[in-house]
Amino acid sequence: MGTESVFEVVHAVLSAEPISVDQAIAAVESDTAGAVVSFSGVVRNHDGGKSVERLSYSAHPTAHQVMADVVATLVAEHSEGGSASQPVRIWAAHRIGMLEIGDPALVCAVSAAHRGQAFAVCSELVDRIKEQVPIWKEQFFADGTVEWVGAGG
Repeated sequence: MGTESVFEVVHAVLSAEPISVDQAIAAVESDTAGAVVSFSGVVRNHDGGKSVERLSYSAHPTAHQVMADVVATLVAEHSEGGSASQPVRIWAAHRIGMLEIGDPALVCAVSAAHRGQAFAVCSELVDRIKEQVPIWKEQFFADGTVEWVGAGG
């Protein structure tokens, strides 16, 4: 690969178990990484002016493969013409199932030799997962109403 960046996808899954930023950071840290950038998308207690009590995430049967494909495509694009020879490590997980307020729903971490690349890859990773992975959110409001919100494609 010459002088191109070496990407290592440490983790890219949908998880029925709790996920955490600490777990993600620990998985991508290395002696070559001068920067570790992480993101945690957590369940908030409101949406559209209404109080939210909890959420449930449901995934399309293809979502696991789409998640892997999204990360692989991002890696391929960022590997082209790269000048860094140090590894860029990626960890990403999206929860499925029932979540309470404050629970992490999407966690991503990226380590790289320099902060610019770590920030860029992490930001792009979060955007693409939210845009492309077919996961639907069911919101349970305090007033007893329920709303489905489409995510992905």
